[in-house]
Amino acid sequence: MAVWRELRRIGAVPLTPGTWLLPAHPAFDEGLRRAGELVAKGDGTWTLVDAVPRQEGGQNFREAYEAARQEEWAEFMADCRKFAAEIAKEIAQEKFTFAELEEEEQSLERLKRWFRELKSRDVLHLPQAGEAAEQLALCGEALDGFASQVYEVMLPE
Repeated sequence: MAVWRELRRIGAVPLTPGTWLLPAHPAFDEGLRRAGELVAKGDGTWTLVDAVPRQEGGQNFREAYEAARQEEWAEFMADCRKFAAEIAKEIAQEKFTFAELEEEEQSLERLKRWFRELKSRDVLHLPQAGEAAEQLALCGEALDGFASQVYEVMLPE
């Protein structure tokens, strides 16, 4: 199970039970090393293979990897929209407390960590990454506006 988690964490795409797909790219070397250590620790075996399709239409592998990354970016952007909606709700309810601000700051930090993780395995440089960066920037702007309002209420002049 630990190997499965590590492969998922680095962005590998399962093709069949026990067969995973990952582009040959240095960005994945460390994760593959960790997965190999986990296999050895469990007294298992594995084989890493660099595969090149022999016939035309070998784009299936790339398409599978790309589809997985697009799905991740879509989920990330949905969470960004939820974050912005949550900020708007807090403003509408005038919930201007330091506790709420801290909670929202933690949520934004989680989004930032997730963005870095997704970006690290997006070796295809998909356009969704740029859209996601814009969404994340909007989240930061929303939080800044909310923070200003919290400070105005909590620390009046």
